[in-house]
Amino acid sequence: MLDFSDVDPQQSSELITDGSFAKVTTTIRPGGVDGQTETDRGLLKASTTPGSDVLSLDCEFTVVEGRHARRKFWQNLTVSGGKVDEKGASIGWNITKRTIRSMIDSALGLDPEDNSEDAKAKRRLRGLADLSGITFVAKIAVEPNKDARYPDQNKLDRPVLPNEKEWRAVMNGEEVPPSPSRPRSAGSSSANTSAAQPAWGQQAAGPTQRAAAVAWQRPAADAAAAGAQPAKPAGPAWLSQ
Repeated sequence: MLDFSDVDPQQSSELITDGSFAKVTTTIRPGGVDGQTETDRGLLKASTTPGSDVLSLDCEFTVVEGRHARRKFWQNLTVSGGKVDEKGASIGWNITKRTIRSMIDSALGLDPEDNSEDAKAKRRLRGLADLSGITFVAKIAVEPNKDARYPDQNKLDRPVLPNEKEWRAVMNGEEVPPSPSRPRSAGSSSANTSAAQPAWGQQAAGPTQRAAAVAWQRPAADAAAAGAQPAKPAGPAWLSQ
């Protein structure tokens, strides 16, 4: 006998509205290919495109608060391979490095202009696996699918930095109006299309399925008092090891 009584009910298949702001937690889904550090053994995912040498991080982002809480979206972040610049460096990896720095700054409440030794130390990771469990403020986009046979998808537009008003509002638990970054092309489905993904792809993770929060995640300060400021999270636990 199979009993599905304890399975969480499926969530709506509608996409998260284009340009939404939310606090999200990252989970890196191991792809079986070793990275450059001992921490990253089996972490990377090889491209399935014939002839491609791209290795990437297979990221799952879960909204942790607000109206879209427990909703998920997925994105690959290139770590190596693909197109190169004039110096022979992977263009995709250069983009990913900037994204990762912004994720760390957003998670730890670091001023992006802060280049002090303390800030630099907090931006150092033992490996890319340390990103699994990081919680930061994200701006979420709707990416139109180039193949009409498949639905549009939610993607990470960018991490939202502490010097932006939306970061402070989200950290204070406030509802922030969506702000699409680009006009939608004619004929593409709306941000709230119901054909986003199969219903089973939107099932929420139960308490035992959620990724454990890394030690350097800290909740925002209580903003109930007028003028309250969100507390800056503590630095990564592995910095003191």
